[in-house]
Amino acid sequence: MLYSLKDLGWSPFFAQQTCATPEIEPFRISAVHRDRLTALGGLGEVTLTTPNHSSTGDYAVGDWVLADDQNRISQRFDRQTLIQRRAAGTDARTQLIAANVDVLFIVSSCNDDFSIPRLERYLALAYEAECYPVILLTKADLSDDPQGFAHQVAQVAPTAPVLCLDAQNPTDLQAVADWCRPGQTAAFVGSSGVGKTTLTNGLTDQQAATGAIREDDAKGRHVTTSRALRRMANGGWIIDTPGMRALRMVDAGAGISQVFDDIAQLAQSCRFDDCQHGSEPGCAIRQAIATGALDPARLARWGKLQREDQYNSETLAQSHARDRAFGKMVRNAQNSAKKRKNR
Repeated sequence: MLYSLKDLGWSPFFAQQTCATPEIEPFRISAVHRDRLTALGGLGEVTLTTPNHSSTGDYAVGDWVLADDQNRISQRFDRQTLIQRRAAGTDARTQLIAANVDVLFIVSSCNDDFSIPRLERYLALAYEAECYPVILLTKADLSDDPQGFAHQVAQVAPTAPVLCLDAQNPTDLQAVADWCRPGQTAAFVGSSGVGKTTLTNGLTDQQAATGAIREDDAKGRHVTTSRALRRMANGGWIIDTPGMRALRMVDAGAGISQVFDDIAQLAQSCRFDDCQHGSEPGCAIRQAIATGALDPARLARWGKLQREDQYNSETLAQSHARDRAFGKMVRNAQNSAKKRKNR
């Protein structure tokens, strides 16, 4: 199928970056593979390769790029938004999730999968990326009290829209689609089994495989194994992502502060600027806990996310510094070898 650049989400933000090469047609990456990239352009779908100095991991679904006549990427456009996390396990790299996303659909379900701490992580991810978060509570048709789950969300995200829905109900699907207009891009994030693929099927009129959840613990199985940019029936775009067993924050300080803005506001009223909110006199946060205005569990989650983000960000920077130092050592050794050889 052929698409115009406007169909694909092209905007003045990207157009102003093409001043030097306005005659070259840009592509939008629709899938990232181990050794190649799939992209969409005015002439349809193409396969692209990366420059010699980069890997496919340097690109995200949703990126805009230019390519030469051999379909090798020659330029990646600056991103308007970028959703990322620290890679799972002990890996210190940053894993790119999606780029140039307008709306981030945070999907949870009205059952035992529902988790306020996980929701706060996803909200921090959205705010840090400067995407607009919309919270989707699926399986509302199977719950005795879906509005009870929505009320819990409102306690930690009072400004974020919340939709309780049945992922297979056409009316509910239309309510989701209304948040992503033609040419805009949305992405789903959430645990396995909460209905992201079912929602994608309904919004795109496609039939990707879906999986059931286990009744004993409401845990789902991974069905989506890779990220892909898919055309919605209304002309928008959706990026379905695999369920994340661990969302490790990295460089998300601003997003965390926005999620916990109530605590940040309280901290400004502490007597001491360097208050650690422990036993210091005049601590506004401890006073709020004492009066019941602040849940101590929320304070603990705020501190945990801050410490995790700081650790992951510092470790990532240190890893990059080691890589640069090692590269410099190799180059110096190579230069010394060349000098000896030329004597």
